Amino acid sequence: MFLDRPVVAQNIPASTALRELDARFDNLDVRLEADSRSLWCTMRPQGRPSYTMELMQDVHAMQHHVSSTFAAVAAAGQARPADWFVMASAVPGIYNLGGDLAHFAERIRSRDHASLVRYGHVAVEAIHRNHVAFDLPLVTMALVQGDALGGGFEHALSFDLIVAERSAKIGLPEILFNMFPGMGAYSFLSRRIDRAKAEALILSGRIHTAEELHAMGVVDVLAEDGEGEMVARDYIARHGRKHNAHMTMYRARRRVNGVSLPELREVVEMWAEAAMNLGEADLKKMGRLVAAQEKRLAGIASPGIACAAE
Repeated sequence: MFLDRPVVAQNIPASTALRELDARFDNLDVRLEADSRSLWCTMRPQGRPSYTMELMQDVHAMQHHVSSTFAAVAAAGQARPADWFVMASAVPGIYNLGGDLAHFAERIRSRDHASLVRYGHVAVEAIHRNHVAFDLPLVTMALVQGDALGGGFEHALSFDLIVAERSAKIGLPEILFNMFPGMGAYSFLSRRIDRAKAEALILSGRIHTAEELHAMGVVDVLAEDGEGEMVARDYIARHGRKHNAHMTMYRARRRVNGVSLPELREVVEMWAEAAMNLGEADLKKMGRLVAAQEKRLAGIASPGIACAAE
């Protein structure tokens, strides 16, 4: 429903499909690195680096594009083009700042509950598709080299592995404006760490360093600052020959302790209902966070962001 770009058809030659695997979308791009058998997807937002509807639409399109390419290659009787998928960001110091708070505040003030539910459902459909590795024989990885807040953290949690640089700031600030993170935080955290620790993390609103979350068992691989990409590549190189074992283990994890799409959708509906209870004081706090984000972004010079302060 969100695929407004041509995608790879399953009846085209495998050689053509592989050439088209490298793709550029409005807010992200994909490239195949054949030597390491890895697909790298980089978020290059046109506006604020948050989990906006535009970014989510591109994530949906990218996921379908990758799945269609793999299907075309398989139909031609050729080996799959990649074993690993890495999601990263081109914005300096930022992985993703989370949900579109300005949109949320506008919808709450206008009492538009349906739009909040729709936003949440679109978000968790993309997140769940990450969680199941696009239903492909891939091991997936989030490469966090900067802030991953709110929905940005939830997005990272949906991958098999999180590789993060030591001082990256990661957390769930929603409690600060009387809200609950509704796009998978509880579901994914309670599978990675115990329920009590997950709830304490959510209710604290505290922003942690990746080093702290690595000690808690949330971040899988810790990298020194500035070395995240190198560490991710090294991990792939060291474990490439054991991909079958790694991939099967993560499939088993999803079977034994997986997160279902209906679960995610139902929590979204709880989140949207809670959002409608926010008062003006809560919405003003949300607005101050948006203003702080825009002030920070105004100082970032990145080809991936067009007029970030607007």
